[in-house]
Amino acid sequence: MAPVSSSALDPDIAARLKHDPAGLVAAVIQQHDTGEVLMVGWMDDEALHRTLTSGRVTFWSRSRGEYWRKGDTSGHVQHVKSVALDCDGDALLVRVDQVGAACHTGARTCFFTDLGAVTA
Repeated sequence: MAPVSSSALDPDIAARLKHDPAGLVAAVIQQHDTGEVLMVGWMDDEALHRTLTSGRVTFWSRSRGEYWRKGDTSGHVQHVKSVALDCDGDALLVRVDQVGAACHTGARTCFFTDLGAVTA
């Protein structure tokens, strides 16, 4: 199921977004005070509008085909501190105050699997 195409998102912001073929933009979620990258989610215009106006992060769930506000069922809420658009318009950086685990596995961050890259 594709996300809803109409939204109350500011048209100037919507015009700057470069959506993927499904109408989505990647949203990198980062802890505002430590810089820790917590997770990546997907937003369409409506999810971004809800995030910008509610103070809580809303995503479009590709697997469930519906909007979901982080923490509504788990209690692991993401309070929005800032939202920035990258220079190409194809990714968002959402800085949050994370309450509890960000990952659905119960881990603080979704990025806990080290792939053993060679370091310089």
